[in-house]
Amino acid sequence: MPEHTEPPIAPTEPMMRSLHGVEIVDDYAWMRDTSDPRFLPYVRAERARYDRMTGHLTNLRDALSAETAHRLVPTDDSVRWRRGSQFYYMKSVTGSEYEQFVSSRNAAETGRVVLDDADLATEPDGYVAVEVREVSPDNRVLAYAYDTDGDEVYTLRFRDIATGSDLPDIVDRASETGAWSSDSSAFFYTVHDDRYRPYQVWRHAIGTDGSADVLVYQEDDARFDLGVRTTTSGDYIVIEIESRNSAECYAIPADRPAATPTLVRRREPGIEYRVDHVRSADGVPASFVIATNLGATEFRLMAAPVEAPGDWRELAAGRPGERLVAAHAFADHLVLELRRDGFPLLRVADIASGLTLGAEREIRADVDAGRIGLAEHQEYDVGTILVEVESIIEPPAWFDVDLSTGTRVLRKRTDVPGYDRTAYRTERHHAPTADGTLVPVTLARRADTPLDGTAPCLMWGYGAYESCDDPWFDPGLVSLLDRGVVYALTSPRGGGENGRHWWLDGHLATKSNTFTDHAAAANWLAGAAPDAVGGTGSADHAPLVDPTRIVTRGLSAGGLLQAAALNVAPRRWCAVVAEVPFVDVIGSMSDPSIPLTINEWEEWGDPRQPDEFAYLYAYSPYDNLPPSPRPRLLVTAALHDPRVLVHEPTKWVAKLRATAKPGDELLFRVELGAGAHTGPAGRYAHVRYEAEVYAFVLSAMGLSGLPAS
Repeated sequence: MPEHTEPPIAPTEPMMRSLHGVEIVDDYAWMRDTSDPRFLPYVRAERARYDRMTGHLTNLRDALSAETAHRLVPTDDSVRWRRGSQFYYMKSVTGSEYEQFVSSRNAAETGRVVLDDADLATEPDGYVAVEVREVSPDNRVLAYAYDTDGDEVYTLRFRDIATGSDLPDIVDRASETGAWSSDSSAFFYTVHDDRYRPYQVWRHAIGTDGSADVLVYQEDDARFDLGVRTTTSGDYIVIEIESRNSAECYAIPADRPAATPTLVRRREPGIEYRVDHVRSADGVPASFVIATNLGATEFRLMAAPVEAPGDWRELAAGRPGERLVAAHAFADHLVLELRRDGFPLLRVADIASGLTLGAEREIRADVDAGRIGLAEHQEYDVGTILVEVESIIEPPAWFDVDLSTGTRVLRKRTDVPGYDRTAYRTERHHAPTADGTLVPVTLARRADTPLDGTAPCLMWGYGAYESCDDPWFDPGLVSLLDRGVVYALTSPRGGGENGRHWWLDGHLATKSNTFTDHAAAANWLAGAAPDAVGGTGSADHAPLVDPTRIVTRGLSAGGLLQAAALNVAPRRWCAVVAEVPFVDVIGSMSDPSIPLTINEWEEWGDPRQPDEFAYLYAYSPYDNLPPSPRPRLLVTAALHDPRVLVHEPTKWVAKLRATAKPGDELLFRVELGAGAHTGPAGRYAHVRYEAEVYAFVLSAMGLSGLPAS
């Protein structure tokens, strides 16, 4: 570390809040107003200090960045997908931060660039995120929505595919979803409210001014947000309205875009569902297929006639040990997304007469501790589907899977120059918690890195929203593995890796299980008892990694996990990386004006309720600071982040600074320019950002040189 540089001191302005007999003094509540003239100077000073304090890591950061960039093929094409008579793919270009969207007449020829994302930047190599790319059914128009500062408010445009020119049509404020009518005359899109909640669906007639757009649906209940999409068949436009524990859908015939939306099933607390559509065929009536938890905690499969969408009948019961995630309809088959034993898999079922299910085939990843999933842009009238497979050590590969036989043919494997997959190992383990629960832990390492208690370890965890952090390949992580680091991906309760019950046992009043699960996984790696707070403790096995060199990392709700796990086991970590962390739990959940607050009470709790306040207050990192001495801390924030507003991690950092003791090391990296919740958008910009984080991690582990091999 460089010579000590005094951190900036945030002004204090005590504000008293009284909740259920508890008096809470918040010295930094003033930061909620980021227009306060004190705020920007403070975060700028923090960023300047971060840059000074990490100057000694510049060479390591640059080395890591160069190593990762070497593993990226400078110019590469994605797998091609078909839309009617045309094919499309994404292309990365040497030297460019961003991809190009390309059209071709067949699956083999070199295509023509329709949209170069780099052209959308407001300055050279500036921030760009393209969230919507939807080609019209007649292959004449591309609808695309983009953001240039990271606030997730998108500009929607329409581009003539033949000429590459934009139509005059423009929508200034759109959100992340969209869908075409079947005759390509109309496009449905969603719009945020002032809290960034998608709450409206609009219909735009191509070739008209946006002022003439028609409001199709508005959701006034702030607990719900919405999206719009087409069914796989393309025959229906579906408006999906969801809170955290209930759902409601409306269907619009895609060939009659002005038709009144038809309700599928009225919302009911605790009942969720998702629909797709089966076309009428010999002996098979036109039907909706529905994955739902109605009468089945881990979901079951239902069907309903399109003319009576609320008349559900069971198509397939839930199966013990499985979570049904979604059902996708194709001309002669249903493809079911499932989870079993902590991993995703696919089941293909033949569609039989009367819309019953015939023979079945299971499609697994077939790589060690890997994931499998449907790729995007599937066509309905096909005999094959495209699936994607990867693991922590297995770069993504795409396969055509025959729906009738289950056989697969490799379409593309990501080329990673200089990388030899056989030099690495990955496996799934299970760490016991104090209550006997077994938490999945996926390990990755070089084959010559021993699990004998000598190697340092980087952990990653999330554990919220029933989200599944299935193993993924990160070319930057290879540099850590090559330096002898063991990587541990944990799946604590609160996520959905083990099914719906895994989430139910890790949210609301049981949220603390997420934090103790992650700490228990670290203790298991360290050879300690599940509830040890540090040291080696006692366990039934020797340490697998060096107990003194465990670093933990997570983002957003995963940032909360890092902060809370620091409180659960304050001496377990040699360093903690909390990226855009959700840490002011009471403050944010008490402020309905903050984006995502109201529609997340069902995930976290509502502090206005005494019992919910009690468990939130018990773990809120902003209200429960870790004791000193503290491990090294790296905290990040982004000025334009609409999910975890910048003031939240800033307040936590200020409070940590005010309670620190000599020797406590805290770095605060605030993204002051354009930047998103998950960091920079550009390909190389993100590589550089990851290299910064990894340089901090390696430095904390005492590894600042070149890889051993």
